[in-house]
Amino acid sequence: MKRTLDLILVLLFAFIFAIPMLILSIAQKCFLGSPILFHQKRIGHNGRPFYIHKFRTMKLGEESDQERITRWGRFLRSTSLDELPELWNVFTGEMSFVGPRPLPTNYKDRYSAEQNRRHQALPGITGWAQVNGRNNITWEKQFELDCWYIDNQSIMLDLKILFLTILTVLQRKNINEDNQTTRSEFLGNE
Repeated sequence: MKRTLDLILVLLFAFIFAIPMLILSIAQKCFLGSPILFHQKRIGHNGRPFYIHKFRTMKLGEESDQERITRWGRFLRSTSLDELPELWNVFTGEMSFVGPRPLPTNYKDRYSAEQNRRHQALPGITGWAQVNGRNNITWEKQFELDCWYIDNQSIMLDLKILFLTILTVLQRKNINEDNQTTRSEFLGNE
């Protein structure tokens, strides 16, 4: 049922956002140049790696994230428009609309056994942690919320999370950690 809902939503969103994504791609090319998309290896369902696709929000280079992010990139992040290319990940079955957010593969050996349970579901574009603090909660709290989702998954919960995501995006809440350009790295458990 969840996969069917994902496919219906991805086709609907692809239709709705086809023209906006084309416009964003052109604007992306003008403001940041090539490449338009950012691809990064992430940990997926059952720990399998996959490449996530997003609109790039930073200039290329070795500077800090604070120096590399552009005004255009901040706009894309604050509106979550940078996430639109993840519709392809949902279409191919690597992601779902709702599930724990996929994190970089270098975090794989840093999880406790309990935290690693977050990989028992497909990763999502949005999730329970995203509507309960997004990037402005501790890693420990995020993983606790992710595991709560694993234990309580249902179509009704997914629909609730999708609704709450719309509100969160419209309010532009908790996009980054306080006083940070991007989320701090998860270094593991002490």
